[in-house]
Amino acid sequence: MATTSPLVDTRRPTPPARRRQPPWAYGALPVLVGLAVLAVGHRRRWMSDDGHIYVRTVRQILAGNGPVFNAGERAEASTGTLWQWLLAAAGLPGWDVATVAVYGGLLLTAAGFVLAGLGCLRLYGTSRALPLGALVLLALPPVWDFATSGLETGLATCWLAASWLLLTTAPGRLWTSAVLGLGPLVRPELGLVSAVFLAAQWLTARPGRRRTLAALGAALATPLAYEVFRAGYYGHLVPLPGVTKEASQSLWGRGLGYLADLANPYVLWLPALFLAAALLPARAQGPRTPLIPTLAPPVAGLLCWLYVIKVGGDFMHGRMLLPGLFLLLLPVFLVPATRPWTLAAAATAVWALVCAAFLRVPYEGRVGPGGIADERGVYVHQNAHPNPVRHTFAGAPGHAAYAAAVRRAVPPRLLLLDGPSVGGAGGAVAVGSGQVTGVHNVLGMNGTSVPLPGAALDPIGLAYPLAAHSEQQRGGRVGHDKRLPVEWILADRGATRLPPGVDPSGVAAARRALACPPLADLRAAARDPLSPGRFAANVRGAWARTMLRFPNDPREAERVLCAP
Repeated sequence: MATTSPLVDTRRPTPPARRRQPPWAYGALPVLVGLAVLAVGHRRRWMSDDGHIYVRTVRQILAGNGPVFNAGERAEASTGTLWQWLLAAAGLPGWDVATVAVYGGLLLTAAGFVLAGLGCLRLYGTSRALPLGALVLLALPPVWDFATSGLETGLATCWLAASWLLLTTAPGRLWTSAVLGLGPLVRPELGLVSAVFLAAQWLTARPGRRRTLAALGAALATPLAYEVFRAGYYGHLVPLPGVTKEASQSLWGRGLGYLADLANPYVLWLPALFLAAALLPARAQGPRTPLIPTLAPPVAGLLCWLYVIKVGGDFMHGRMLLPGLFLLLLPVFLVPATRPWTLAAAATAVWALVCAAFLRVPYEGRVGPGGIADERGVYVHQNAHPNPVRHTFAGAPGHAAYAAAVRRAVPPRLLLLDGPSVGGAGGAVAVGSGQVTGVHNVLGMNGTSVPLPGAALDPIGLAYPLAAHSEQQRGGRVGHDKRLPVEWILADRGATRLPPGVDPSGVAAARRALACPPLADLRAAARDPLSPGRFAANVRGAWARTMLRFPNDPREAERVLCAP
C-alpha cells in the first residue's frame, strides 16, 4: 500500500502572501497630484471681488461689529458660512485676511486633491494607480482660477474629498456623520451632498435604531444650531445672496447654457467618452469595489449640477459646476493600472495636454455675450496686474476714481452715488447718517473703500436687505438682475437733499412704503438692537421675511404694501 511522505505536500499550494506596501507608496501619487494643482493655482493666484465681500465681513467680526457687512445692519453677505468663520479665526492672530483667503484656499484645494487620491487608493486597495479624473481637473482653466480667488471653492473641494474618504474608511463613526453634515455650512446647495453621503453612510454601516438617531443628531446638530442663529440674528432663513439670486427659481434654459459654456470650449465630452469606454471592461477585469461608496459621489454630483442648471447657472465661468464635476470624477480620480484604465488614462492625458495648452473660452478676459464672465481675466484686465490680489483698478479708471472719492469723503452726512449704478444720479448728497455711505454695484471694491463704520451699499442686494427683496428685472444678467432704484436708497438713508434728476414724489412714496408693516419689519429685523425679544421676533417672522418681495416702483410698492 502506497504511503505519502510527510515531507511532500500534495495539497493545492498556498499563494505567497501579498507584500504589504509601505505607507509612502500609497501617498506618493496623490501628493504629486496635490503639488500639481498647488503649482498651477499659485501661478494663477488672484482675488475676486466676491472674495473681498468675505474680507469686509471678517474685518467687521474682528472689529467687534458682528458677522455683518455694514455696522448697524445685520445682513448675511457671506454664502460660505464655514469659510467666513475660518477666515475670522485666521485673522485673530493678526494675519492679513485677504492673504489668508487666497493662500488658504489654495492649500485647501491641494489638500482636497490629495485626499481624493487617497480615497481612490483605499477604494481599490492598490498602490498601482494612474491619474484619470485628476487629469481632467488639472487641465481645466476654471480649476486653476478657483483654486484661489478668495472664495470658498477650496474649502468645498477639501470637504468633499474628506467626506468621501471618511465614507470609505470610517462609515460607522459618529464623527464621520458630523463631518458629512457640514455641507450646508460650506455652501447651502452642498446640503444635497450631505443628504446623499449620509444615506450612503447608513446603507454601508446599517446601524441600529439608536445608532441611527445618534448619527442623525451628530450630522444635524451644527447646521441646525446655526440656522436658529441665522433666523434670530439676521431674520432670514438663508444668506442674503440666496434671496437676491432667487435660489428657488427655475431657469432651465439659462442653466443649460451655463453647462454648455463649460463643456463646449474644452470638449469635455471627449474625456467622458474615454471614461465610459473603459468603465465596463475595467469593472469586469479590475478589483471589485464597494458599490455604495463608489456611486455616492456621482449621484451627489449629478444632483448638484441639476440644482445649478435649475436656478440658471452663475455669472462666473465654470465656478458653480466645479463641485459637481469634482464629485463625478471622485471614484475615478485615480484608477487601477489595468489595461482598460491605462488606455483611458493615456487618451485622457493627450486631451488634457491639448486642453491645458490651447482650449479657452472665446471671451477670454472679458464678459461673454450671455453675461458669463471669465472672472479672473476681467480682474487681471481691470487691475492691469497678472495676479490681482490687492485691487487697485489701475486698468479701470472709473472704478479707481470712485474708490478714491469714497476714501476722500469726510463724514458726517455724506452719500456718494455712482452714476451708472443708481440710474443716472451722481455726486454727493447729505443724508441722515453720520458716516460715509457709498453706493456701487461692485460690492467688494465698495466694501474695501468705505470705512467699517460707514455703509457700503449695492443696489443688487448682495449685502443690502432692501435691495435683495426687490423684484427681479427680466432679462438681466444672472446673479445681477435686481437693481434698487435710487429713490429707495435716498428714502432709506434719510437724504436731506436730492440729486438732480431724481423725482421727489418717488422718494416721498418710497418713504411712505418703508413705514408700512412689511418693509418696516424688514428694516427692524436688521437694524433694531438685538435683544432676546428681537431675536424671538426675528425667528417667528423669518419665513415671511425671506419670502417678501416688493415692486421696484415706489408708487406701486406703496399701493401694494400700504393697502388696508
